[in-house]
Amino acid sequence: MNNLLHGAVAKALPFLIGTKCKHRLTILTYHGVMGEHDYMRPWEPTAAALDWQMELLFKHFSPLSLPEALSMIGSRSLPERAVCVTFDDGYANNFELALPVLKRWRIPATVYIATDFLNGGRMWNDSVMEAIRIAEGSDFDLREIGLDVYDINGFEKRRVAAESVIREIKHWPPEKRAHAVKVIESMVGALPDNLMMTDDQVRQLSSEGIEVGAHTKNHPILATLDSEQSRDEIIGSKAYLENLLKKPVRHFAYPNGRPGIDYTFEHRDLVESAGFESAVSTQWGAASRLSDKWQLPRFTPWDRTSLHFMARLLLNYRNPA
Repeated sequence: MNNLLHGAVAKALPFLIGTKCKHRLTILTYHGVMGEHDYMRPWEPTAAALDWQMELLFKHFSPLSLPEALSMIGSRSLPERAVCVTFDDGYANNFELALPVLKRWRIPATVYIATDFLNGGRMWNDSVMEAIRIAEGSDFDLREIGLDVYDINGFEKRRVAAESVIREIKHWPPEKRAHAVKVIESMVGALPDNLMMTDDQVRQLSSEGIEVGAHTKNHPILATLDSEQSRDEIIGSKAYLENLLKKPVRHFAYPNGRPGIDYTFEHRDLVESAGFESAVSTQWGAASRLSDKWQLPRFTPWDRTSLHFMARLLLNYRNPA
């Protein structure tokens, strides 16, 4: 990594794009971290890629814990190029692969956990992905649940098929989607039961200084639920984690997280009234002192080279939300 070049870009680009001294915060979104490239999840970084990304943050940005950043943002005391790192869902690889990298570069982080998948559970989208990964034959026939026959003859076609199925059923009512996933699971052999963290791993993560946040119980699209179901999902995940960790759980992430599509202002108010001090969405942008603390924007990095990664992060500070 060319530290001189990256250092020059980090100092010069904010002047050129007018973000110097703007007191803005970029919150990065990650999910899983792979041991090696996974053709079914090409968007997820490997541990090696996460390592150079965290090195870049350590050397050229100002990594903060989310509570620290929130306390500074209102007083205009954020350092230049302030950044927080977050992980959604509660994958076991956050503990096994991401935590050693975060410790190596002394990067604070927040991990938002969908609690009902801990201890051997599996998120519905992972069930779809893993089922199509191991399905036999060259076709995957889902006409029984109102979908198509998918071509899975080859790695790339399996990935495309899985993404298509996930996209099709994502916003179905929870009961209908759960039935569809059960049908898909029944079409293949045993699926992995070690994708998500255990209670003990969550405790250890917290003991290492990682902030643990709530992400509902079952990762539903909150906008598809009634008020009581939403309340149970939001408050239930908080209660589970507080009982597990024996301390307050102060931060929340909306599943999928698109304002007005995946959650509504009613859910935002419910999160605030439940006692959370902040909540993050997936709306892209940088947070400022004017941002709603219960609808904080985030940014998803995807560049595969360090210079592009850095430039895109710096450009994100132009977009207060």
